[in-house]
Amino acid sequence: MTHAPHSEVAQHAAEAAHDVAEAVFPPFDPTYFASQLFWLAIFFVVLYVALDRFILPKIKTTIEDRRDRIADDLDAAANAKADAEAAGEAYEKALAEARTKAHVIAADTRKALDAEIAKETAEVEAELSAKQDASEAAIRKAKDKAFADVRGIATAATAAAVEALAGVEMSEADAGKTVDGLLKAKEA
Repeated sequence: MTHAPHSEVAQHAAEAAHDVAEAVFPPFDPTYFASQLFWLAIFFVVLYVALDRFILPKIKTTIEDRRDRIADDLDAAANAKADAEAAGEAYEKALAEARTKAHVIAADTRKALDAEIAKETAEVEAELSAKQDASEAAIRKAKDKAFADVRGIATAATAAAVEALAGVEMSEADAGKTVDGLLKAKEA
């Protein structure tokens, strides 16, 4: 293979660069404008038909479906809110009724307990009154017995004291009258 001298290669490169510099970028070359405009019009017509016939109806259907779903969801939410409010009102009503019932039950229970307590109190008071009366009677009986014993002792002591001091024998009846008179004087 023969090598071309450097000058030939350089000259050939210079000619190619000059040809390229004179050439115009094809989309900007006015000789191609008519065919470019023709294909541009065809592309836009095809794009318009594709959008109008296929893409836009699907988008429109999707938007309408979404709008309908949102409206249905809003209606369902409004219904759920109304149901929740109705349930809340029913709950409040049931709660008020339960409170009223509880107050009635508490009042009835309180009355029943008060009646039972009053009954038991009356029974206990009657029992205590009977015991008190029995105790008072026993105390009175014991006091009377003790008093009779003391009177007997006082009568005997009075008779013995009169006999020892005055030398006079005193009857038990007279000594009893003297003791009774002294006791009555003391009580007054």
